[in-house]
Amino acid sequence: MTFAAQILTLYPEMFPGPLGTSLAGRALAEDKWSCTPIQIRDFATDKHRSVDDTPAGGGAGMVLRADVLAAAVDHARAAHPDAPVLAMTPRGAPLTQARVRVLASGPGVTILCGRFEGFDERLFEARDIEQVSIGDFILSGGEIGAMVLLDACIRLLPGVMGAASSGDDESFETGLLEYPQYTRPAIWEERMIPQVLRSGDHAAILAWRKSMSETDTRSRRPDLWERHLDARVQSPSGAHEKKKGPRA
Repeated sequence: MTFAAQILTLYPEMFPGPLGTSLAGRALAEDKWSCTPIQIRDFATDKHRSVDDTPAGGGAGMVLRADVLAAAVDHARAAHPDAPVLAMTPRGAPLTQARVRVLASGPGVTILCGRFEGFDERLFEARDIEQVSIGDFILSGGEIGAMVLLDACIRLLPGVMGAASSGDDESFETGLLEYPQYTRPAIWEERMIPQVLRSGDHAAILAWRKSMSETDTRSRRPDLWERHLDARVQSPSGAHEKKKGPRA
């Protein structure tokens, strides 16, 4: 089954862009996924093909119109009714590797790219659209974010990466950052690959990698570390275990 990507955008010429090279490009050529950019202006109803208007209540910039975007979303959903519709916006929920894995296992995605000051909020009240953010920063538009999301999904499609287990130990797959990696030469600028990695002792290597993953996550991403600890103290039912207090 081909993973179908539809991108609703004001700049369809941006796609596939970087996704037409490397792993994603090869997968596209092999029909492992498809890329269909859709021009939002095609759904405007006036002679100027307007897609935005001034903010209600005043303010700078322009806001994308709900009626035009809804028509574009309805068109895309009719073509691929089983694909979830995602809108790239800094107001969305942070994209996670867990969500990427779910999306990659499905039939594809329809991605709505934001521009200007964002979307008329009524669009999300009237249509089933998941709002997604790739980080706490602002881009000129949602197209780059859409490429990030698609690249994350495409590399997980069957047959795209060389080995089925290639991504199993990567950062975020286990809730932790990946351990440090090394390769030849064994000594470079008087810096040596850690001895344990040259020992041939697979149990010791696994223990070292686990320890380094935990250490780096704790120091570099305390937010991930806290979530990791929180997950470890949950009971099988999902409820948190109560900490035992001192006995009377």
